[in-house]
Amino acid sequence: MKQDGKGFQFLDELNPEQRRAVTHGAGPLLIVAGAGTGKTRTLAYRVAHLIATGTDPTRILLLTFTRRAAEEMLKRASSVVARGTTATGRVWGGTFHATANRLLRLYAKAAQLDRDFTVMDQGDAEDMIDLVRHDLGLASREKRFPRKATCLSIYSRSVNGAEELPAVLARDFPWCAEWEEDLRALFLQYVLRKQKRRVLDYDDLLLYWAALVRDPALSADLSARFDHLLVDEYQDTNPVQAEILVGMREGNPNITVVGDDAQSIYGFRAATVRNMLDFPQRFPGTTLVTLEQNYRSVAPILETTNRVIAQAKERYTKDLWSERREGARPRLVTCRDERDQDERVIAHVLEHYEAGVPLREQAVLFRAGHLSDSLEIELTRRGIPYQKYGGLRFLEAAHVKDLVAFLRILENPRDEMAWFRALQILDGVGPSTAARALGHVALHRFDPRSLRDFTAPPAAREGIGSLAGLFDDLLGKGSIPPAAQVERIRRFYQPFLERIYENPGARARDLDSLERIADGYRSRTRFLVDLQLDPPTSTADLAGPPRKDEDWLVLSTIHSAKGCEWKTVQLIHAADGFLPSDLATGSSEEIEEELRLTYVALTRAKDFLYVLWPLRYYHRRYALGDAHVFAQPSRFLTPDVLETMDRMGVDPDASPAPEGDPSSPTRPTLDIAELLRKRWEE
Repeated sequence: MKQDGKGFQFLDELNPEQRRAVTHGAGPLLIVAGAGTGKTRTLAYRVAHLIATGTDPTRILLLTFTRRAAEEMLKRASSVVARGTTATGRVWGGTFHATANRLLRLYAKAAQLDRDFTVMDQGDAEDMIDLVRHDLGLASREKRFPRKATCLSIYSRSVNGAEELPAVLARDFPWCAEWEEDLRALFLQYVLRKQKRRVLDYDDLLLYWAALVRDPALSADLSARFDHLLVDEYQDTNPVQAEILVGMREGNPNITVVGDDAQSIYGFRAATVRNMLDFPQRFPGTTLVTLEQNYRSVAPILETTNRVIAQAKERYTKDLWSERREGARPRLVTCRDERDQDERVIAHVLEHYEAGVPLREQAVLFRAGHLSDSLEIELTRRGIPYQKYGGLRFLEAAHVKDLVAFLRILENPRDEMAWFRALQILDGVGPSTAARALGHVALHRFDPRSLRDFTAPPAAREGIGSLAGLFDDLLGKGSIPPAAQVERIRRFYQPFLERIYENPGARARDLDSLERIADGYRSRTRFLVDLQLDPPTSTADLAGPPRKDEDWLVLSTIHSAKGCEWKTVQLIHAADGFLPSDLATGSSEEIEEELRLTYVALTRAKDFLYVLWPLRYYHRRYALGDAHVFAQPSRFLTPDVLETMDRMGVDPDASPAPEGDPSSPTRPTLDIAELLRKRWEE
């Protein structure tokens, strides 16, 4: 261990509050970690301290919301325990869903599951619910029945929020309330279909885990597996996850959770700040440690953010402070319109770039993805590179889903959605032929190789035969490494990729990346589980370090920016109706979440913070007319908050000249009459 005669040296790297949390003994511990206060280090060092003081690593469970977060914490923990030790590699660390998958395979018999069940991603779940929707005749009603994505959202909100369907419909989907009974029938058939096909969706992983811990004997057995349970980002948990954690501590109170109630912004995923606020009641005897020393932002920024979050009606009180006392005050920038806002954003970007701040250390944040549309156009016109976060995930790309479908069939031949996707890639195969082919496979004990005996229509025979040959190759040669399976499927799939999709070269590079991922696995099951439960956001996640000349401005929704930090942050469209969104002001709880969202945006800034809002929004931005509405700054920018900010831009109380008015002070003036006279006076 890294220690001296007085104790473990790594504890000297912590401030008093962090050290108190890290060295906490037995019993429940709630760490309220303000933005930028080192919560990752604190949780990682607590893992290290538990191992250093004798806890068996295999009896520590670390739950996070991304695999990357778990890996980062365990890497940090490993760096401060004895050199050469592999102890942290034996910690149970991973996401809620990945851990659920692992436990359900161990407890498959108790859960009445087949150990070879497969997991559907959101797209596959939507497709399955759409099949059920059509089977029930719900798509042919005179009034349009909710589409598949909406149906799945309703289902997910109900099960994750542990709420009855009528309550979810009334609050979140009032336009669907008339379909309550039909939706109930749809969800029942959806559940039955999943069970028949031996597949689970993401929600099922948590629901099955929660069901296990409701049984007293199983709860005690699961709890006995772990001496300590640690949870990251606790403010983002939903009611089902909170129930799981209570069940996992049956007879053992050793649970540590870290989070920030002020950053609870995922209500649309059924996450609730109540889990954090009510933690001491759920776990009596809780020790509360508050981390307030901020290592990210300069003091003037913290003064502003403290006043913003002070408006929250219910919270854990904390006032962030920093030893970085000097720094620029945040600036509130009032813009004439969106075009002026774009100009000012770019001017700030270039100003800081010339002062030595790389583009990738600068970010522009916004409430919704479409709010950056005009800015993206202007950045492109000016040749300023940027990356936008919050787009399509790697595994949601159609060509990646195609290839993964073949692997899923090999893993679970009863996976109906994988069969439908793979079969309909083939020439001459539509939904009807795919359904008949799947029926044929079912009659032959779901052996994929039985396709060779299927009587296919003439147009589909060649494709069906080649697919049967693919399965012969992959199932008839013993154990084949996952990377080799991907490589064989790629050779089969390449002609279809070139025929079906535009830009096949770029898509083929995505499949190269998929093969590289597979090369790190010995088990197809493990490969699919990790790919489904924690996929890379994009192929950029798989690339090597950027070259020195690579630089780009970051554009991001506020939700995607959570957990990130930049030297310079510009928050745009900070006007009422956009922040808070006019779609999220129906209740005090929604407005509170919008307040927390604003706080998250502001606390991403390390050195410079700009808050911009356009005075006018044009209905037709590029039209010759002047149809517009006047805006108001966000209601969260109260007089108390504004005292901490410098104001820039146009005067919001002045009457600005309409767009195109020649009297605008920004226009040059010409004495044309004098020019005309001079021609004849010379």
